[in-house]
Amino acid sequence: MKKIHFIAIGGAAMHNLAIDLHNNGYLITGSDDEIYEPSRSLLAKHHLLPAEIGWFPEKISEELTCVILGMHARADNPELLKAQALGIPIYSYPAFVYLQSQHKQRVVVAGSHGKTTITSMILHVLQYHQRKFDYLVGAKIEGFETMVKLSDAPVIVIEGDEYLSSPIDRQPKFLHYQPHVALISGIAWDHINVYPVFDDYVQQFQTLAERLPKSGSLIYDQSDALVARVGEKEYGDIQKLPYKAHPAKVRNGKTFLILPNKKELEIGVFGEHNLKNINGAKLVLSQIGIDEDEFYEAIPSFKGAAKRLELVGNNEATQFYRDFAHAPSKVAATTQALKAQYPERPLVACLELHTFSSLNKHFLKEYAHTLDAADEALVYFSPKTLAHKKMPAISEQEILDNFQTPHLKVFTDSTSLQSYLLSKRWRGSNLLMMSSGTFDGLDFNALANQIL
Repeated sequence: MKKIHFIAIGGAAMHNLAIDLHNNGYLITGSDDEIYEPSRSLLAKHHLLPAEIGWFPEKISEELTCVILGMHARADNPELLKAQALGIPIYSYPAFVYLQSQHKQRVVVAGSHGKTTITSMILHVLQYHQRKFDYLVGAKIEGFETMVKLSDAPVIVIEGDEYLSSPIDRQPKFLHYQPHVALISGIAWDHINVYPVFDDYVQQFQTLAERLPKSGSLIYDQSDALVARVGEKEYGDIQKLPYKAHPAKVRNGKTFLILPNKKELEIGVFGEHNLKNINGAKLVLSQIGIDEDEFYEAIPSFKGAAKRLELVGNNEATQFYRDFAHAPSKVAATTQALKAQYPERPLVACLELHTFSSLNKHFLKEYAHTLDAADEALVYFSPKTLAHKKMPAISEQEILDNFQTPHLKVFTDSTSLQSYLLSKRWRGSNLLMMSSGTFDGLDFNALANQIL
């Protein structure tokens, strides 16, 4: 039995990988200095939750087959230092996933936005047609127990993140996977703590394309100027498949694809960005044995990934959505999508600034006009988060000056934000809450019950 220890087991991909390996018969241990929901409950369910929070070098011994190191840990982590001293193999999780997938056809979906949804669409269609496949995706998907699966399947579909692999492995995660098929859905500056120079950020996607093997496939959004610039370069003997938004129409708050035969097909997602995602997913699937008719048979039952335009609650006159959007391009696309789906309804869009990039004063200007599609725009941030990240304070005026959205309201206390939302008359209006965080623990389900 292989014995593997996870340093920073509470991470989104880390705990899912740990659970999958445990289910496959590996002996798994792990440590972390903070574990939040849903990781905590899922690890506990599988008897993998560490008995104590913290780092314990005594967990590291020569009995270990390897150590998997999460990005949340630091380079001076005491467990990591002991593993290095003992000469135990140490992998980032993308390096480990590649190690388990060397003999598979590898598909990587990359991009600053859209990659989770496209990957989820691909997995949904493959599962609908009962194909055998492995995967790694960045969100919970209906019908899938975990976000990671490794088996003897002939193909693996991976959501490829451009962030660093681990504290001692400074290359982007997606470069580890060495894909045969790569999709780039969009490029918009993100992770400025790692890529403070915009051109360096773009170069990571260029490198992904350059490393495709002969006869590999590059699928890219030709309507995104930066992606098109990467996709149109010469790369040798690879197949290039550009795409744009799938033709569609919106009627009575529902979206219908217009098929090649001119028939209409109702789908469960909406927005220009999702129409692009659909065509990207269709092209990827064409490379791994799913034809167009099979795709159109399966895609209507796709309802989206968790926290990606996820419907929290609704009644006949009001829709309440949440979304993971935090980077400027995602915020703009999500806000525009909901307004376009229900043009007759006033839209209140609320964004939490939570990530390092979004709370950086020099990056705030990238959010200019991203909330303009909303009829009322709100921005929330927590001074405690800034202090925790050891970042300079931000003033309300700096938010207003950088967003440049008329009548923008700024909140720095979640209780005040909740009170404001509950004070509004919601009948005939829609609400959109966007964040990679939690608005400091705001209970969305309780809020939905009250406003609906």
